[in-house]
Amino acid sequence: MMTPMLTSEAFAALGAPDLVYVRPIKAKEVLASTSVEVIEGFSLDPDQTFYAVHRADGERLAVLVDRESAMAAALAHELAPVSVH
Repeated sequence: MMTPMLTSEAFAALGAPDLVYVRPIKAKEVLASTSVEVIEGFSLDPDQTFYAVHRADGERLAVLVDRESAMAAALAHELAPVSVH
């Protein structure tokens, strides 16, 4: 049986399009995926933990300083957050 390939839009539309997940993320992961222009002037400890909000397809929507802020941001944008540990 072959697994169907879905576009990001099709995957996000499955079941609960407003579902997002919140997970811990190290600053070094954020720094590695962010352009130099955006992070210029910031000084971060690479091992500092932040909390990222992701769509169901894995796209990172936001990074916040703590879990409570990440959950609140998701709720403020009428999304349904769940935690991933």
